[in-house]
Amino acid sequence: MEPLLPQAYLIGLILLLGAAAVLIGRQIWRVRRDEVALARLEAEGAGQSKDAAALYELASVQLRKRLYGQAADNLKLALKRAEAAKEPPEAQAVIENALGFALAAQNNYKAAIRHYRTALKAKPDYPVALNNLAYALEKQQNPEEARSSYERTLELDPGNKTASKRLKRLVRQLGEAA
Repeated sequence: MEPLLPQAYLIGLILLLGAAAVLIGRQIWRVRRDEVALARLEAEGAGQSKDAAALYELASVQLRKRLYGQAADNLKLALKRAEAAKEPPEAQAVIENALGFALAAQNNYKAAIRHYRTALKAKPDYPVALNNLAYALEKQQNPEEARSSYERTLELDPGNKTASKRLKRLVRQLGEAA
């Protein structure tokens, strides 16, 4: 019986270290992938590109790296280029949503709400923009409109766990305040 305890301990330790190594390796791979993409896009001159898609891709990498100010600037430029190129409304909605996200990450919720609403005008059934709008409205102390946006998000995407959790939390807060 006694020899099993040290063996079990060592096996458990090896499994724990193996799982930690896998998680750390995945994180390093993700960071490296973003670094390579950012270097490639900057080398290609995506910032000076006339292509809205290249600017959006650059801004997406910047958002993942939490470079919100740079991402917002590139998304504004991408939006201008998309409008000039008469891109479809769905493409403009995606850019508007990403711009709203970049602004919300900088705690500029008023401007973020404006961009989320513009995205929803271009594509009314866009659950990601609706969810982001609801969060920004919640941060702007507008709980009733946030609740309605979360509910609409769940109508479009019933499996949205974020909207579901935030709505339950918001309903609980509204119930306590009443």
